[in-house]
Amino acid sequence: MIKTNKLVMIPGPTPVVRSIQDQMARETVAFGDAAFVKDFSEVIADLKAMWRCDGEVFVVAGSGTMGMEMAIANTTKRGDNILICSNGFFGDRFIDMCTRKGLNTDVLSAEWGKSVTPEMVEKKLAEKKYQAVTVTHVETSTGVEAPIAAIGEVMKKHPEIIYIVDGVAASGGADQYMDTMGIDVVLSCTQKAFGVAPGLTMVWASAKAMERRKSLGAIPESYIDFDKWLPVMHDPSKYWGTPAINLVWALKESVRIMKEEGLEERYARHRRQAAMFDAALEAIGFRVASEKGFRAPTLSVYLYPEGSGIDDAKFRTVLAGEGAQTAGCLGGFAGKGFRMGHMGNIDKHTLVSAIAAVERSCVKCGYAIELGKALGVLQKGLVNE
Repeated sequence: MIKTNKLVMIPGPTPVVRSIQDQMARETVAFGDAAFVKDFSEVIADLKAMWRCDGEVFVVAGSGTMGMEMAIANTTKRGDNILICSNGFFGDRFIDMCTRKGLNTDVLSAEWGKSVTPEMVEKKLAEKKYQAVTVTHVETSTGVEAPIAAIGEVMKKHPEIIYIVDGVAASGGADQYMDTMGIDVVLSCTQKAFGVAPGLTMVWASAKAMERRKSLGAIPESYIDFDKWLPVMHDPSKYWGTPAINLVWALKESVRIMKEEGLEERYARHRRQAAMFDAALEAIGFRVASEKGFRAPTLSVYLYPEGSGIDDAKFRTVLAGEGAQTAGCLGGFAGKGFRMGHMGNIDKHTLVSAIAAVERSCVKCGYAIELGKALGVLQKGLVNE
């Protein structure tokens, strides 16, 4: 029997296209190699321009979680007040980080499937003085997209506060503009909508955020200190920690693909395809966990149809065998559905194959559906893509 190829449809890592894979397969050179230094410098310049950042961009070997710590470490000090806006599991991850740093932490939580709103943030900021506010742009555990632009309008009324956006599951797939949205720090990583293998975190820091870093003086952290990396970002031939050379090349190719597509079109494509995907699965009885108006363009949480009798572990095992790898749900959604990514550089063939695999899995797990129903909904949408 011919082995079925696996489509990586989890919320990250996402599929890595051949041209990006080829960059990772290049012969590694010294970090001071003139051609590599030029490539690294161009990546930094492109990221700064594309996110409309008036400060600095840091590209450092590490995970998205490290990017979260980097954002907090360089903008706050022990005893500061921080407001964490959480829409789920990964928003809550900020709590432990901030508590360990000795910050006075308040959490503004939304019901799973919903989002913290600008009104909620404005009310909280009127009650207390904060040095920083964090918002998770796309919450991976719930498939919720926070209204970061509208929250940014609230933050503009409080210019003394640093506005931090966790863009791990959003950057490169959902609109993020630091200038118009009033964002001071965006953090992300390579393995989500950038479509690169895991290994790099990217942190954008506005001029205001860099001023905050300057005001802190020496900080306890070392590897993630902006000041340690700043000379390297200005001249990548300098050394602080060894850069992930091949991943930088891969990121450069990812950025090239983004620029070729155009950021506005890339963001619009993600929204169109997410709506198609959601409609396709709703057509066979699945429920999208996030509320309309807060649905993320990069990933979705799909809850099993009521009365379907679908066993979660069995379904996802069968689905993987049919060629689509998805992730289990977290928290209150655990066992009730699966998480599926639809972001980055995936093409029509991948989307069609993933929905077809879901249909086959439903039948194999005893949930009677009309084969081709979900696929037909998706195909109708893709005709105009």
